[in-house]
Amino acid sequence: NGVLGERNLVYATLPDTPFGKRDLHVDLFHPEKPGKYPALILVHGGGWRAGDKSMEVPMAQMIASKGFVTVAVEYQLSLEAKYPAAVHNLKAAIRWMRANAEKYNIDPDRIAISGTSAGGQLAMLVGMTPDEEKLEGTIGITGYTSTVQAIIDIDGVVDFMAPTSLNLNRKPDSPDIEWLGGSFYEKPEIWKEASSIFWANEKSVPVLFLNSGFSRFHAGQDELIGMMNEWKIYTEVHKFDVKVHPFWLFHPWIDKSVEYMVGFLNKTFK
Repeated sequence: NGVLGERNLVYATLPDTPFGKRDLHVDLFHPEKPGKYPALILVHGGGWRAGDKSMEVPMAQMIASKGFVTVAVEYQLSLEAKYPAAVHNLKAAIRWMRANAEKYNIDPDRIAISGTSAGGQLAMLVGMTPDEEKLEGTIGITGYTSTVQAIIDIDGVVDFMAPTSLNLNRKPDSPDIEWLGGSFYEKPEIWKEASSIFWANEKSVPVLFLNSGFSRFHAGQDELIGMMNEWKIYTEVHKFDVKVHPFWLFHPWIDKSVEYMVGFLNKTFK
């Protein structure tokens, strides 16, 4: 109630993909009441090779009802394009949000990014690399910044080289190997580049972590929090002590997840 939505808005057109020329889309939700609102872009999970933006829609609608513009975003999966294509996509989506801020009642100075599982890893990397030329890409609208003011990471890896990640027994077609274009031993520089912890610094933005009972999905998180504490950058952690990785998709955990997310965003933005 009280939320309006616009589906399949085109934020960028890709001129050359395995499927030919094609568009990338977002689903956007906002409060029915007119006004300027902080915004949250939501990145779905699926091991970088599955899933779609519809997975984030219920959460996007719930958060929009609390006074936010929310944007569930489509991005290229690994069977279509390897790393860093998805990063380029997401940064283009944020630029699109800023370019269309007035049209969609977005406060361009208050934009956050959230992600779940693989989407959490992507959200962290996008949020920790503001205007980093190597990862910015040139698709879609340019001339606007892709920086965000806060990050929410829901069960997404922070450091691919942390022990709980690197020590996993992986098959050659495991999702991260497939997306990053090779194993750690074949592509160590890419595994490091895709690990958001190595981009963190004194100017990084506040982060909320929501964790399941599987520690491997937040590999590197504790070390990053230690670094953020030294820099006096706000972090917040909540753990759902259940062995359900995609807890955010289900009752009762989605309600508490939204409560934590809205509380963090209000604390950060308001």
